[in-house]
Amino acid sequence: MTETLVVATTNAGKAREFRTIFEPKGITVKTLADFPALPPINETGHTFTENAVLKATTVDHATQLPVLADDSGLMVDALDGAPGIYSARYAGDHDDAKNKSKLLAQLRGTAPAQRTATFHTSLVLVKPNGQQLVTVGEVAGTILTAPRGTDGFGYDPLFYVPEEHQTFAEMPLAKKNRLSHRAKATAAMLAKFDEWWGA
Repeated sequence: MTETLVVATTNAGKAREFRTIFEPKGITVKTLADFPALPPINETGHTFTENAVLKATTVDHATQLPVLADDSGLMVDALDGAPGIYSARYAGDHDDAKNKSKLLAQLRGTAPAQRTATFHTSLVLVKPNGQQLVTVGEVAGTILTAPRGTDGFGYDPLFYVPEEHQTFAEMPLAKKNRLSHRAKATAAMLAKFDEWWGA
């Protein structure tokens, strides 16, 4: 088995988080940026896990390398779970600023107690031989009325974790890597990863 893993993302922040996890294992992490000729990935699934499987299998078939794909998003209770699977393209394709502005506009006038939300991650690993490993993770929090913090990406500056008295964007990366939805899904994955990788 080659010691290369393709993370199916163009998001530099996401890639950085996964590199800190896999490089100590001696695994080289590549991203979609390393494969500019890949076909477009149509995220036509109805759940985070379905979309992650679609991404992983599409990239796996094209590269013939093991692939890790995730589909993550923010589910806001007052918005019936929106933006959900459309989190990255809520107001424009991967436009973080517009997405945050739209979310704040949608929640304008919503009482603090009603601004509860959950960050979800589904992680899917796929090998060229078809073996899959699927894990999920979630974190509960609330949506602030204005961004706080400069780290992180996406909705991180708006997502406040009450137990930590911080938004994801206020946390050092090492702390976020321990507490986030992606961290929880990753921890579940890592518990099974070595066996899966070596199989």
